[in-house]
Amino acid sequence: MAYSEPARTIYRTRLRWNRVVGLLVVIVAIATAIGYHSRPSSSSPAAAPRHIPHTEQHGALAAADGAVPNGTTVFDDDVPGVAKLSPDLRGALHRAATAAADDGVEFFVDSGWRSAAYQQHLLDEAVSKYGSKAAAARWVATPKTSTHVSGGAVDIGRSNAVAWLSVHGAQYGLCQIYANERWHYELRPEAIDQGCPPMYADPTHDPRMQR
Repeated sequence: MAYSEPARTIYRTRLRWNRVVGLLVVIVAIATAIGYHSRPSSSSPAAAPRHIPHTEQHGALAAADGAVPNGTTVFDDDVPGVAKLSPDLRGALHRAATAAADDGVEFFVDSGWRSAAYQQHLLDEAVSKYGSKAAAARWVATPKTSTHVSGGAVDIGRSNAVAWLSVHGAQYGLCQIYANERWHYELRPEAIDQGCPPMYADPTHDPRMQR
């Protein structure tokens, strides 16, 4: 088919325009691909939520006040919450943890020694959560009465360790004190020969908490 001059001009114009449009499409596609690969994926470290240890969660009430980082064990004597437990309690924990390791059980510490300021902070939080001082007292003692503040109590993390201690703890003088806080252990040396004493229902039944 023969084209007239105007027809050839229109054809060439359309051809150039189609090429320009095609080139723009390619450029946009390349730019989009580059932008997509430059963004972190949901599985990349940059996009993953950062784990916040206890010491950061409590802000000013950090390790020096007894806040314990995640993963702390009873052997981490460089952590104040462990180091400031009574020497006798730490020794009993070390002996028990060494024996438990043979059963594949590791003793992690959720909380140990606490400063009076840290204990008051926890008490204030408990009052806010439970609605009254009386209700909060079932879970958190005052700085004056708390055995954590005196270095005489440890909260053991992970259920398998708590279960192990519930069976074997008395052999090392380690006893559960409160029925509602199975993770809370204190040293009772007489338990080695006599067994652990009956547990209190909760701290409000403990005469020591009435001081």
